[in-house]
Amino acid sequence: MEKTILLILIGKRKDAAVKVQKLLTAWGCLIKTRLGIHDGILENCSDKGLIICELYGTKEQKKELARKMQLIEGVKSKLVDLKLP
Repeated sequence: MEKTILLILIGKRKDAAVKVQKLLTAWGCLIKTRLGIHDGILENCSDKGLIICELYGTKEQKKELARKMQLIEGVKSKLVDLKLP
């Protein structure tokens, strides 16, 4: 079993969220599972967030999505490959 996870850390959620969402929508066929997390509720909503995506597709497609995510200001991404023998 092998899984590829894309971790996306957003520093300025209010500024970057629309761009991140557009990119995730454009590449949506690669995303099996998506989880978004940010601290705070109501008037104490945090401007930072974390998105965790389980990806499918070719290695090149996954790398390209991670690369494009890095181009958005205030956003960092990292691919993590997990494999069981």
